[in-house]
Order: sequence, then structure tokens, then C-alpha cells
Amino acid sequence: MHTEQYSIILEEVGIRPTATRLLIYGTIAGLTDTFSLGNLEDLLPSIDKSVIFRTLTLFHEHHLIHGVDDGSGSHKYCLCHNHGHCLNEEAHCHFYCEHCQKTYCLDKDSIPPIRLPEGFVAKKVSYVVKGICSECARKSRKQ
Repeated sequence: MHTEQYSIILEEVGIRPTATRLLIYGTIAGLTDTFSLGNLEDLLPSIDKSVIFRTLTLFHEHHLIHGVDDGSGSHKYCLCHNHGHCLNEEAHCHFYCEHCQKTYCLDKDSIPPIRLPEGFVAKKVSYVVKGICSECARKSRKQ
């Protein structure tokens, strides 16, 4: 995708596409897995941390990114591939590596439906598998 397409995506959800927002969204769109505020700070050293934080908050409020609770205590996000028009059925699972502490999107694995008892109302579902990622497992076998 290009800046023109990012601009359309932001405008469709009611966000004014400033140069900084387009740069941040473009950076996020280029990532394949989850990311944190710290990751974006490293990738965008010319942008102030508070600007990145406010932009992430805005993108999250407009459902362009989703919050990921991987149990690590670090708040992470992943890109909404439907540009803010996701359905609950499209939510996917994540994998948290206990060694390198990276969280991977398992886009092809949807969160299974859960039947709640009568009267219960689900607000958010998080499905995280914890273990060792393939890269860390490969490194430990070599040692």
C-alpha cells in the first residue's frame, strides 16, 4: 500500500490524515506481528513518544488497531486488516514466546466461539498460546 491508500483508510474512519499519522500508520502496516509503543519509538526515532502514544490511542479508538493482552504486562497492538471494520468472528489467536517475549499473530487461527452461561455478556476475548517460538527453539537446539 501507499500513502494515498493510507490516507483513504484514515479518512474512512474519521481521522484526519496528517503527515505524522500517515507515517505511523504506514510503519504499522509494514509489520507482520504485534507491536508496542516501544517498538514504534525504535522504528520512528524522529517522532516524539507522546505523539506516537496519542496516535496509537486514536487508531485504537477507531479500530484500526487492536489491543493484545498477551499476559506479559506490556501493552501490545496488532493491525486490523479490515481497516476498522472487523467483526468479532474475525478475531485471531496470538502466540507469546516465553523466551524472547515476542507476541506473534496467528492470523489463520480464529478465536473459537464460547458459549457463556445465560445472563453473561462478553466484552472482550483474548486467546494466547504461550511457549517457545520456532526461532528460540532453533537457537536452543544449537547450544
